[in-house]
Amino acid sequence: MSRCRDVTLTYDDYGFGFSWSPEPDFMRTSHALDSGDGVWLVDPVDVPEALERAAALGTFAGVLQLLDRHNRDCAAIAARLGVAHLRLPASVPASPFGVVPVLRVPGWHEIALWWPERRTLVVAELIGTNPFFALGGGRAGIHPALRVPAPGALRGYGPEHLLVGHGRGVHGPAAAEALARAYSRARKDLPLLAGRVPAMLRAAVATRRPR
Repeated sequence: MSRCRDVTLTYDDYGFGFSWSPEPDFMRTSHALDSGDGVWLVDPVDVPEALERAAALGTFAGVLQLLDRHNRDCAAIAARLGVAHLRLPASVPASPFGVVPVLRVPGWHEIALWWPERRTLVVAELIGTNPFFALGGGRAGIHPALRVPAPGALRGYGPEHLLVGHGRGVHGPAAAEALARAYSRARKDLPLLAGRVPAMLRAAVATRRPR
């Protein structure tokens, strides 16, 4: 953890990249993934220290936006770096990522990334690991608005790295377990959500920033 312009910056390192969050509880999480042929930024929030660290990994390949409303700083960063801003792409050419369609309904268009060689699943919003998603002691949970019914697009994946847009990543055998439990507890943990609502509202007021 470090301080950057009065921001508490927290990192999650995993060998082939890292994630960062400028807020407590990983309210918004961004990722820098080194594919070997370039560094891809996923749903990035513009924090200079984090982007400098990402630049040290290699040449930037592009900026990926996995959720329609996760504008964050994607367009501005892509323009500044001179790379493509791929918003909800159907595929990511010249990359190791497969695109998984997650949800497409009015007001909510979302995709995920699956990196088979690294067994890495990158999820913007359907799955999260911060306290607003992970209820009942689990490492991860379904978004509160999607629990009934939970979109099944990510069922059956067995990631060794589960990276999310809201929360710290889960790594090792715990990643697949966390994903499976998120689905199995989607409805069962709903009664626990009521106790989290006040904290969710306080956090929304405190950040007052785009997601």
